[in-house]
Amino acid sequence: MLGIILTINHVALPLHLLFCPKQGRYHTNKADVLIFMLTQLKTAFLREGIDITQLPLTMDSAYVSQELRERLHQLGCIDIIIAGKGNDVLTIDGQKWNASTWKKVLMLEEPTWGIDVPSCRIWGYSPTFGSLILFFFRKSTTRSYYLMNCSQRSLRGAEIWHIWKQHYIIECFWKIMKSIFQMRSMQLQGDGLYTALLIKVFAYLLALRLQAQGVFSTLTITEIMRKLRREEDVRDFLVTHFHAPFSIA
Repeated sequence: MLGIILTINHVALPLHLLFCPKQGRYHTNKADVLIFMLTQLKTAFLREGIDITQLPLTMDSAYVSQELRERLHQLGCIDIIIAGKGNDVLTIDGQKWNASTWKKVLMLEEPTWGIDVPSCRIWGYSPTFGSLILFFFRKSTTRSYYLMNCSQRSLRGAEIWHIWKQHYIIECFWKIMKSIFQMRSMQLQGDGLYTALLIKVFAYLLALRLQAQGVFSTLTITEIMRKLRREEDVRDFLVTHFHAPFSIA
């Protein structure tokens, strides 16, 4: 599954979701699929006068390459922040170590304006991307991470961190879809597979709508879905909370 998720006011909204076979005759290159999806979205949004390439783009580094970075730049994407992996080899101040070692030896500065975690912004060299800005940070007493600024411009540490904090919302979306809505358990094929996915996305959006209701505002999406399964009749529930006629077969 490859998806493009938009975050607005700390809410994740899926814009484009595609299944990507890992093997067989329909195996596709994820980088090509991502460019295809972004191109479609860019065209659709431009018809409404919105240029989505002006929005920051965050992603994991599983299939990212310098070629993809350049293609994203050609598409018009300006700010691109990519999560690094522990086995990435990085050269900083003439010393070459893998990222997991750098995370242990680099001195992180205490939280400061715009950055609420210990962090370090530093120039480094990646065999994949060349010279670029790296941003190391620690989210807990034991776990540290690093990001790569693959943008078309230099970004301050606070700017990188502000962009990346939105990625956590996207990660939560995927966890919810996999654990609560059982996205991985779908066994259908073709159009049936996407129909099932659409139903699950609608269920997710319904749960978001419910969180805005006073009676559900203190509950997590997991708690809301448990409550619905345990206590509610769907027809009565929709009439009570949405005050609009629904046709339910």
